[in-house]
Amino acid sequence: MGTFVVQQSLVFESGLEVLESIESQAHRIGLDVSMGDLHIKTICASAEQAEALGTAENTELVQVSRVILTGDRPVAYLVDILPEDILTPDDLQQGFTGSVLDLLLRRGTARLARSVAEVRAVAVSAEIARSLEIQRGDVLLEFVARLYTMDERVIDYSLSYFLPGYFRFQVVRRVGEIRR
Repeated sequence: MGTFVVQQSLVFESGLEVLESIESQAHRIGLDVSMGDLHIKTICASAEQAEALGTAENTELVQVSRVILTGDRPVAYLVDILPEDILTPDDLQQGFTGSVLDLLLRRGTARLARSVAEVRAVAVSAEIARSLEIQRGDVLLEFVARLYTMDERVIDYSLSYFLPGYFRFQVVRRVGEIRR
């Protein structure tokens, strides 16, 4: 009984016009983040993955799945799928902190140009729910994105799941013309 004061948790606040890692956003607001469970495996491209990456079905790809934590609380579940000529499992063995984007930018071998993402609310699977310590079927914000190089090659197909209450995304839009 009585009055309880709960510390306001910091929120990742970001516009969607610039692609940056959770780590970069956290640094900007003074929030500590870390990588939780990390799973790296070589997979054969499914039809969906092959289409997204502009490659043949059954091509070997590298899949990087991980949980991002603030303190000890999981707040995001990220999956990146890349061709092996862009990223190998060995590239992730030393010094990988959770951001494939930051790793690619640091290496500078692929000149990155833009990302195109579809944003939607989805009921999560049991695997993702378990990783984020929530209930299966809870609704999360999902970004399904393709990362393009300057020569228009898709080098990363990603699925990102963000826990509500920890992320606030803004969309800046221009006013359209009136059709006459």
